[in-house]
Amino acid sequence: MAQEIYLIDDGTDLKSRLTELFKKEKDYKFKKAKTKEIETVLKNIPALIIINEDGIQEDIKKLCNQIRENEDNSITPIIVISSNKEKAHRIEILQACVEHYIKAPIDEEYLYYTIKNVIRLLDTNRRVSPLTGLPGNVQIQAEMKKRLLNKEDFAILYLDLDNFKAYNDVYGFLNGDEIIKFTSRCILKHIHDTETEDSFVGHIGGDDFVAITSNIDCEQICQDIILEFDQGVLQYFNEDDIEKGYLEVPNRKCVLEQFPLTSISIGVVIADKGRFHNVLEIGEVAAQVKHLAKITPGSTYVIDRRKAENCKVKK
Repeated sequence: MAQEIYLIDDGTDLKSRLTELFKKEKDYKFKKAKTKEIETVLKNIPALIIINEDGIQEDIKKLCNQIRENEDNSITPIIVISSNKEKAHRIEILQACVEHYIKAPIDEEYLYYTIKNVIRLLDTNRRVSPLTGLPGNVQIQAEMKKRLLNKEDFAILYLDLDNFKAYNDVYGFLNGDEIIKFTSRCILKHIHDTETEDSFVGHIGGDDFVAITSNIDCEQICQDIILEFDQGVLQYFNEDDIEKGYLEVPNRKCVLEQFPLTSISIGVVIADKGRFHNVLEIGEVAAQVKHLAKITPGSTYVIDRRKAENCKVKK
């Protein structure tokens, strides 16, 4: 995927220099825009914005603030290139949430690696859920591997929502996103409420979450999450649906079907020292306990405490 980098510059020299600098890099696409075209730049949500302060008439701080205040570009990295070497000016620009301030005349090698590293960090950040801000699959897998390699005792909670598609069909995806964010806050609160300092919460995607804690006596955590979720989720339903206790959604044949209000299911796998050799083995057991939790009506949890010699699931 090509990385679109916009240059805010009323001159012409910088774009040609950068194009030459990155001529062997097919994944970098430089586009030039004048300050009066900033709204067009923001609509395209670039991977990076480079502003040549010497090549614009606009107030640099005002321009940087305009970028940051744009909701779609609130995390778009900004590099400012300027011949102004005054420390107070540099600090003022950095206070506007600019990632890098590069002094002119440009050291091209320094600029080259600065751009490369900023894009690399951006790619890393894309692995984080933009909706919840929680780590995604890459970090989740790494966290499990770390604990397995260190031969730790830990518990993995797999959490997802029941009848969430029906909710989206009735209330729309934007309201569905609000439930996802509420679920995230609920999990974070009760995972981090414990005395365990090395807890981890990740967002697999959609309505699927993972929490990892060294507190393997996690039954109370599950109960607390369910209690708060069941009470708090009602704020996202109208009074009629709460009173009925279900949603009505037409199927493909336009026949109304009834679905219970959104609930949460938690499947827990206790990873005692030596029980699992890799993340795939954990995933196989997790699929079993998640299934048991999902087939039970309402919010529920299932904890798998099986040992290698005893494969009984405890519910």
